[in-house]
Amino acid sequence: MKVGIPKERRPNEQRVAASPETVKKLKGLGLDVVVETGAGAGANIPDQAFADAGATIAPDEAAALADADIVLKVQRPLTAAEGGTDELALIKRGALLIGILNPFDSREALAAYASAGVNALAMEFMPRITRAQVMDVLSSQANLSGYKAVVDAASVYGRSYAMMMTAAGTVPPARAFIMGVGVAGLQAIATAKRLGAIVSATDVRPAVKEQVQSLGGSFVAVENDEFKQAETAGGYAKEMSDDYKRQQAALVAEHIKKQDIVITTALIPGRKAPVLVTKEHVASMKPGSVIIDLAVERGGNVEGAKPGEVVVTDNGVTIVGHLNYPSRIAESSSLLYAKNLLALLQTFHDKDAKAIKLNWDDEIVKAIALTRDGAVVHPQFAA
Repeated sequence: MKVGIPKERRPNEQRVAASPETVKKLKGLGLDVVVETGAGAGANIPDQAFADAGATIAPDEAAALADADIVLKVQRPLTAAEGGTDELALIKRGALLIGILNPFDSREALAAYASAGVNALAMEFMPRITRAQVMDVLSSQANLSGYKAVVDAASVYGRSYAMMMTAAGTVPPARAFIMGVGVAGLQAIATAKRLGAIVSATDVRPAVKEQVQSLGGSFVAVENDEFKQAETAGGYAKEMSDDYKRQQAALVAEHIKKQDIVITTALIPGRKAPVLVTKEHVASMKPGSVIIDLAVERGGNVEGAKPGEVVVTDNGVTIVGHLNYPSRIAESSSLLYAKNLLALLQTFHDKDAKAIKLNWDDEIVKAIALTRDGAVVHPQFAA
């Protein structure tokens, strides 16, 4: 079987869907691996590193994908409707397309996959079960996003994160507030704490309080009886009453005035990101404060954030709206993403045939399969 790995062509994307380590292991499974020249350039992986691991280097995307049984990508392929290179047309019928395919924002692409006879698997739909943890791309990429957000904030912030005691005087530590304590939020808490900041965090799920405190942060929430029951048996947040929302908003408004760094991480699959920081919050912050909005691509958690831009408000607050945070740390995120893909392929490897044979009835495959044999099969999108 041939595995084709093209260069990513969407804007702001520097990652690649393979690493020399995963290429070597794919070759060990008996698979032929073909990598398009320059595919790893954005992640500082030269063609020679792939070649040394056993990959064939193709001169262009068409050659990399020609007759490929499996196509590994980071983002979904470009289609004819989007202009430029029609990547989907280069993938043969019956091939597996595996990547972060973002079907909520590209429903028309599902019909295109089905029409092209491509069997598409969306890695971001990986179920949160024990055996799939090593394949969880959302966690691997969000972890690095949380880290990079703190580093970016440090580069913009005009003072020190840590307390500095010198003969000339003492510099107080920065105060960092993390809004949303998922994977990205937890890593942001840990990183800001390591850099010496006084860290606080908020979330609507009571169970995360202990996680925040274990990392050295303080938890900010109205902890009444309603809050203590604000989580479903599956670990998801319940909708809170209007009265609770008012109390929580007042608490956050008072807390945010004192913060130097605010990092927002709240995302809801398939929906616009919730607004966590209002214009009034921003106006109350001190000059020189920094806000990083990790949800800016999905509408943003911060009023006034602009996708792809760094905005300085009239009162001197910098709002950072960088796009595609995992791509801003492309070398590390590529290495982890490539391992996520490898783990999936290893799970369905047939040793005797030296091929990948999906079990379409497996709970992992059922969760991530978008199209199969010319039809849209995922229950959220099937007609």
